[in-house]
Amino acid sequence: MAKRNRNMEAFSLSFLDCICCGFGAIILLLVLSKIYEPAILEKTENDLKQLIAALQEQLFDIRGDTVEVRRELGTVQLDTSATKMHLQTLQKELSKVQGQFALLNMDDPALNIDEGDLRAARQRLTEEMLNLRPFRRARNDAVGGIPVDSEYIIFVIDTSGSMQAKWTWAEQKLAQVLDVYPKVKGLQIMNDNGSYMFPQYGGAWIPDTPQMRDSIKARMRTWAPFSDSDPSDGIIYAIKTFWAPDKKISIYVFGDEFQGNSMEAVLREIDRVNVEDENGDRRVRIHAIGFPYNFSGTPPQSSQRFAGLMRVLCERNGGTFVALTERVR
Repeated sequence: MAKRNRNMEAFSLSFLDCICCGFGAIILLLVLSKIYEPAILEKTENDLKQLIAALQEQLFDIRGDTVEVRRELGTVQLDTSATKMHLQTLQKELSKVQGQFALLNMDDPALNIDEGDLRAARQRLTEEMLNLRPFRRARNDAVGGIPVDSEYIIFVIDTSGSMQAKWTWAEQKLAQVLDVYPKVKGLQIMNDNGSYMFPQYGGAWIPDTPQMRDSIKARMRTWAPFSDSDPSDGIIYAIKTFWAPDKKISIYVFGDEFQGNSMEAVLREIDRVNVEDENGDRRVRIHAIGFPYNFSGTPPQSSQRFAGLMRVLCERNGGTFVALTERVR
């Protein structure tokens, strides 16, 4: 019996089905993977934009800080230059100041008085005072060496740190000077920069009452406005603000140092505002009380300059300079 040959097909239906299913699965996977790709790319792009914006903002802040630092650096450099120029000016003034040292002889009885004389002084309410007699350095106008014929009193007080160190002493001297004048028509207290103790009375006279005197003494205990230790500013401001032809005014300067540039310039400027009349009398009397800068060693140059300036200033302007020492503290 002969065998019958059977034709074998290379690609049967089952094989083709498998191949098609495999390709279909691959295509499906590709399609599914592409669905979320645009969203991921969009989110990544937004994150990058936000990061770039944040970095740009930080860059602007850094640039602004750099500009500010450069501006401050320029200011510091200008201040440094000004300080150097100031030091050079002080060195030039040193030779002039040395010529004033002869005025620092505290033993000169014509210009200095003892603290005991200050306590003993009392105001004289004479008939000539009531008639507004012009300022004269006559012998009968002074008690204990201090002319006390004024009806209006202005205190110009150095409130710097060096004075604050002996502030209790300054309070005592203020009270003693007030006691010298039992009654005046007006008072005023300012520091050497022109800052008023009572701003509500700025540019006006403080009425002299027992209650107001107590308020002045109480306020003095805590009063400490900024001061540059240059009494000339306060003196000139007081004269320009308060002088009047019908008022007899005395200024009392409290201080321990002079930090200004030129003593001669101060004297000339005060001569210009506190002018003399035809009799050689000044508009305002100027007294000064000098506090020692320290109680040991040689006083600093600024303290010596204050003493020299006040001695000449008081002599020119009808007043008296009181030089306090540790012995009379």
